[in-house]
Amino acid sequence: MDAGAQLGPYLIEGVLGSGGMGTVYRARDKRLERDVAIKVLREESLADAEQSARFQREARLLAAMNHPHIAAIYGIEDGPNGRRALVLELVEGPTLAERIAKGPLPIKEALGFAMQIADALDAAHERGIVHRDLKPANIKTASNGSIKILDFGVAKLLPGSPATPSSPESADLPTAMTTGKHTIVGTVAYMSPEQTRGVEVDKRTDIWSFGCVLYEMLTGRAAFQGPTVSDVLAAILSRDLDFASLPASIPAPMRRLLSRCLEKERNRRLRDIADARMEIEDALTVSKPEAARVEDRGHRTWIVWSAVAVAAFAGIVIGWFAKPRSGPSSQAGVTRFVIAPLESLTQTSATGGRVRSPAAEE
Repeated sequence: MDAGAQLGPYLIEGVLGSGGMGTVYRARDKRLERDVAIKVLREESLADAEQSARFQREARLLAAMNHPHIAAIYGIEDGPNGRRALVLELVEGPTLAERIAKGPLPIKEALGFAMQIADALDAAHERGIVHRDLKPANIKTASNGSIKILDFGVAKLLPGSPATPSSPESADLPTAMTTGKHTIVGTVAYMSPEQTRGVEVDKRTDIWSFGCVLYEMLTGRAAFQGPTVSDVLAAILSRDLDFASLPASIPAPMRRLLSRCLEKERNRRLRDIADARMEIEDALTVSKPEAARVEDRGHRTWIVWSAVAVAAFAGIVIGWFAKPRSGPSSQAGVTRFVIAPLESLTQTSATGGRVRSPAAEE
């Protein structure tokens, strides 16, 4: 579709990007006066039953989720030549891939993004949805520090999940989309070992991809690389993660988290993304109590030294007044003292006279 074309109440303004299943356009909703993204199935995919089914499934899965870090769906429209179109939330800002292309992210920012990603994945997993294609290019970053996960086009719905469609047409969806068995989908550099083998996957495959994304945010480079697809696959299956590339300032708990997320044997891998979210939250907040303790220690030290200084000054003043003197005032009997602030320190004699101290006259 060209700019200026009309799709229902939506005015097409231009192309945002293209993916494996369709093209995404920027459009204006004339009824609600808001900008949206419209994903239109490729014309050549119309004859592909599996592609069409995935397109419908993406719409249903997005509708089953309502989360601040997952791009929302607004509806479905009939596009030109019988092509279906998904009306999606328009997420402004660069992708995480574009941010990483400029270099590693600051640790605090990377962990902040990672916690939001983990939170969104946790919400999807609670609904029995496995993304299967989590990568920096499918994550949008906003100027306010928030992220949105996009593109659930190859997501897997776990059997018996809360998001299982109840409509009759869901029975016609390809079996491979439901079980994932012997089907390889996703982006190679972020695939889990079991995903590359085409065996059945579960939510732990998203945990592996999450580890790859976190590693890339912290280092500016992919966790597993190679000049060819075969080399990347070999690295995923047999090569250890290069922890030496991580900044030295990365907290030890985060290194352990990466190691657990990127366990090649999934039975040894982190089992729940919610645990990763809590680990990151602890890493982001652990310095605050310590900073408070340091500040408190500094405050107490200041109080102690202030008390010592005041006591020393009081001793000097008392000593000065207690010194024997010649003349009538030295024979006046008992003398009472009032220690006042430096600017108004006075001596009160037994005869009722008030004498300015030398310290007060300075």
